[in-house]
Order: sequence, then structure tokens, then C-alpha cells
Amino acid sequence: MKQEFPGSPLGLDPYTGTWDTAHVVHLLKRTVFGATVQDISYFQGLTMSQAVDQLLQPTPAPVGKPLNNYGADPTGVGSYQTWVGTGLLYQDDTMNTNRLRSLQAWWVGQLLGCGRSIHEKMTLFWHNHFAMDALTTLSIPCELWYNQYLTLRSNALGSFPTLAKAITIDPAMLIFLNGNTNTMTAPNENYGRELQELYTVGLGLTGTTYSQDDVHNAARVLTGHTVDVNFNYSFLAGNHDTTNKNFSAFYGNNIITGYSGAPGAGEVDNLLAMIFSTDESAKFICRKLYGWFVYYDIDDTIETNIITPLATVFRQSGYNITTILSTLLKSQHFFDLVNSGACIIKSPLDLLIGLCREYQLTLPADATGQYNAWSLLSQRSATLQQEIMVIPLVAGWDAYREAPQYHELWINSVTYSERNFYTDLLVGTGDMMNGTTLRIDAVGFASLLSAPQDPNQLIADSLTVLLRPPLSASSITLIKQTILLGGLTTDQYWTNAWLNYIATPTDMTAFTTVDTRLRALYKYLMDLPEYHLS
Repeated sequence: MKQEFPGSPLGLDPYTGTWDTAHVVHLLKRTVFGATVQDISYFQGLTMSQAVDQLLQPTPAPVGKPLNNYGADPTGVGSYQTWVGTGLLYQDDTMNTNRLRSLQAWWVGQLLGCGRSIHEKMTLFWHNHFAMDALTTLSIPCELWYNQYLTLRSNALGSFPTLAKAITIDPAMLIFLNGNTNTMTAPNENYGRELQELYTVGLGLTGTTYSQDDVHNAARVLTGHTVDVNFNYSFLAGNHDTTNKNFSAFYGNNIITGYSGAPGAGEVDNLLAMIFSTDESAKFICRKLYGWFVYYDIDDTIETNIITPLATVFRQSGYNITTILSTLLKSQHFFDLVNSGACIIKSPLDLLIGLCREYQLTLPADATGQYNAWSLLSQRSATLQQEIMVIPLVAGWDAYREAPQYHELWINSVTYSERNFYTDLLVGTGDMMNGTTLRIDAVGFASLLSAPQDPNQLIADSLTVLLRPPLSASSITLIKQTILLGGLTTDQYWTNAWLNYIATPTDMTAFTTVDTRLRALYKYLMDLPEYHLS
């Protein structure tokens, strides 16, 4: 059954209400991957405005680059040496597939290291927005996809027009959507269409939108932008349509003047300026951000009270992404717990990366072990139908766009069973690859909580970190008695067991007593439907 949006519209005025644990957890689970015990405590020590400001701080570009974790490389790249900067012109499907798997694993590592910044989650947002499928285009050197990640990341919190321009002339995108074959004698409309339909304007809510002629004329503007033999961006003036391009009333009957020679490359700037002069372009991006961070259901009230004024702020800021995120994430609307109670089903990456960060799974320090762990998570996410760099449709993952189900599409008879299987596996024997094991340390996690010797506080703290929707008092009592107390009714049983373990941590019997019950507790909580909500 489709969950209806239950909240009040409120508005974009800054939130001035209570800043408590529930609000901190809501903010963290929407903006980063999971809410760790330490992060909850840290952000409680800030004001709401300070917390959002910190989350919106960009983080430095990654120092490390993807490594050869796949063995033999025809270009001579050694084991666990970077393949970036080598073998760009050597094209081999097997090598590109291996490097793609390396890049996917490395990207998972970046998500795990997101820290206290929205930066990596916004990079993933733009990856879905400018969606592509590297697995179906192995003729594109994998290094170009790595470079595209860097482009998305470096612009993720800056100017959206700058990002749109960078992606428009990005070599991987030019090849992926056939921009490299777009010439004045044979205009290719693929990118000109997606630029408007999927990336900047959308199809609108009023029925008034761009025309097919606008798609054709955008393609004409973009002629000549291509990729040279070394896979670098290039503008070939001889392939550019130098005539004027006349656009429809949607764009104010604008005429983009055609230029010959090098100035022809500048027509793309005029095209983007024309697109971003429309009200609809700002609204389109605001709707996508709203769906990603708040809720998927945008009714007339939300459109009027949230999207329209948010779009005004966006345009007035020059399409500054940080400004619009700050306005939304600090708003009464975002923090009204009636609204935030409209939980979103976690994407596979939110589920898996959030689980690893919240339980603070220990990853190996060596490159081999790290890539094994990252690869495990990448493969599991792909099984759950969210594979980085392999998005089946250029419109992005279905759960972010396909009405009326939206986020419900993450869950079906196969993926729900797989989700529960995997959480059971991680809290049980662990997930293994080539000698590397990912496994939840239940005792270690409980040790981070405020009073693990008190079964009531232990459960309350665990629920704060792991679950958004509250459980009833009767459910909590049942969990305590049947799992932590082993059917007994006195809390002292658990308190004695925990204190005995603390006093004799090397006593395996004492450890096993608490470890077994904690694993049963966390298995039970992760098997609840509520665990899959953010």
C-alpha cells in the first residue's frame, strides 16, 4: 500500500524548535550514511544551524586513486598500483571490466569515509542525476569514468550551471550519449534531449515545456564538441553548425547566434544561460533534491509552499547548490517531526553503508583487505539493485523517479529476502571474500552506548541509532525479556552478565553470554521492517 505523506506543509523559515536526539538523527540519516553514536553526540553539541553548516562543508578530494585489485594487467600495472594514468589508449573489454570493478569498490570506500559531510552523498545524487551505465559502454576507457566522478564531486556543492557545463563537455558523457558524433551534417539529438528532459528542465507539471524543435536546435548548438584520439575533450569548429538557432516560446523565442571558428564553442554557454533563465529549471532541480532528502511525494501544497519558494531562492543564488541545501535542511518543513516521520525506504547503499558506519565495522588496514571489503559491499548493493556506475536507464534509478511507487521499488520479494539475509549474515558468521571477513562486533557496538549494563538503556540507545520509527513500550519489554533476559523478568540478570564480562574480558564464557544475546537482539531489530526506513 502506498504510504501517504502525512505532514504539515509548514515552510522554509528556519527551524527554531527543540534540537534533540530525534532531530539530530533525522538530519544525519538523510544527509550522510547512517548516524553513528559519536556523530549523534557531536552534533547535539552544536546548534541546528551550525550542524547543517558543518554537514555542507566540502571535504578534500580523495588522495588515493583506484588500484589494480584484479591481477594481470595488459598495460603492466602492478598489483595494488593505480591504473589511473596508464593504458588509456589500450582498449580491452576484460581490462575495462576489471578496472570498472576496481572503481566501483574504490567508490564504495569513499562512501564509507564520508565523515561528517554531505559531500559524498551529493556526489552520489549527481551520479544518479547524470546517470550512465559503464558496463554497456566498455569502449570508453574506465579512467574517463573515474574523471567523471571527480567532476561530479568537485562541483557537487557549487554552481549547478558550472556542473551542467562540465558534464556537457565531459569526455565520458560525450561518448556515452553520442555527443562525439554530433556534427552539422548529422546532428545527433541524444544529449540535446537528455540535457533538457533529464538534467535541467524536465517535462514540467503545467504541460508547458520545450518542443521537439528545441531538442533539435540544442543538438545543433552542441555540434563540434567531441573527443580526440587521446580521449580528451576537443572542439572541432569544422563540424559545428554556424547558423542561428531559433528556440520556442518556452524559451522566450530566444535566438542563439551561430558562430564560426573557435567562438562556436561558446554557444553552449548561451544555451545553458537560456535554459537556466526559465523558472522550470530551478523547480525541476528542487523537486529532485526534495525527493532525495525529504520525501518522494510532492503534492500541490508542497509544490506551492516548498518547491516554488525554494526555486526562487535557487535562482536568486545563481543556482548555488549549497545555498539551496542550506535553505531546505534548516527549514521548519524539514525538521517538523510530523514530516520527518514520513520515512523513506533506504536505498541499498544507504542500508549497507549506513550499517557499516553505525556498527563501525572494522575494515582491514591493508589494500588487499580493503578492496575485498569494498568489493563485497559493491556486489551486495548490486544484488539489491543499486549498482554504482551501472544505472540501467539514463533517467536514473527507478526508485527516484518512477511514480507512484518511488522508493517502494527498492523492496520486492527478492530484494527484501536478500536484505534480511545479508543483515543476518553480518551479525552472524560474517561475509567473507578471499580471507577478508566483514562482521558486526555486537559487543563492541554496545560498548559505545551510554549504559550497556542497563538493559532498558541499552535497548533505548540501540533503537536511537538503528531505527527511525519508534517501537511500542510493550514491544520493547518483550524484546528485553525474551532476548536480553532469556525469559526472566529481572533486569539484574543482564546487568550481572555485562559487568561480569567487563570484569573478565578474556573469559570466553562471560564474553559469549553477552555476545550471543546482543547478536540475537541486533538480528531481531534488523529483521524488522522498520529497520529499512530512514
